[in-house]
Amino acid sequence: MATNRHKKRKAFWKDIKFKYKLTIINENTLEEVVGLHVSKLNGISWLVFTMVVLFIIASLIMVFTPLRNYLPGYMNSEIREQVVNNALRADSLQQVLAKQNLYITNIQDIFRGTIKADTIQSIDSLTTLRADTLMDITQREANFRKQYEEQEMYNLTNIAARTDADGLIFYRPVKGVILRTFDARQGHPGTDLSTRPGESILSVLDGTVVLSTYTAQYGYLIAIQHAQGFMSVYKHCGSLLKRENDTVTGGEPVALSPSSDTPENDKHLHFELWHQGKAVNPELYIVF
Repeated sequence: MATNRHKKRKAFWKDIKFKYKLTIINENTLEEVVGLHVSKLNGISWLVFTMVVLFIIASLIMVFTPLRNYLPGYMNSEIREQVVNNALRADSLQQVLAKQNLYITNIQDIFRGTIKADTIQSIDSLTTLRADTLMDITQREANFRKQYEEQEMYNLTNIAARTDADGLIFYRPVKGVILRTFDARQGHPGTDLSTRPGESILSVLDGTVVLSTYTAQYGYLIAIQHAQGFMSVYKHCGSLLKRENDTVTGGEPVALSPSSDTPENDKHLHFELWHQGKAVNPELYIVF
């Protein structure tokens, strides 16, 4: 039995090593052009060698060229960073697009007369304004401001001959009756003025907005830093038209007075005027 196995193995290797002659003959002259002596073992060897070479070439291409990034589960740190950055940019563009769509929608509503904006500062402010905060006083506010400026432009009585306000002309924040005067001793460092619903509240001087926020005690509040150490503060506003770091001019609307449905205790403007960190009586500088 062992002999039979040995014979079969010997016959197998003899067969696989047996060489065949591959001849190419000229058809016209029957002359042998090429003659190759090959065996099955040589054929298998060359096939394996060729496959190994192709595998090495493909591996080198995948490792040292950008094609490796297309392999499943493989991505280097640079590509990952680019993917993350692109995702963030796409998200930002989506937010900007949504904001622009809302902006265009509001502009269309304004043109149709559905809503009317009192003052449009930027795309950011318009995208946050809706029907519950927009005030129908656009033309009225323009007429009021023009009339007010004509009346107060050359009114020098509000300077009150104070040297700390030389060269400054104060505007009235609103046209209204004084409800409560300045009394620092009683803890009231300002002047309370009556207002009409939706009336424009004006900056008393040129300056820069340093605070624009909402507080539980004073509602909407805005503070403006002016020249020569003055600061004006407007409390109990209905809504704000300016944001922090905005530059304003004297007589420019910076807020709106409370609406008619505001609680009675908050239906007034509390105006404060500070000079060099100390509250001063606004009536010494402004003719209300």
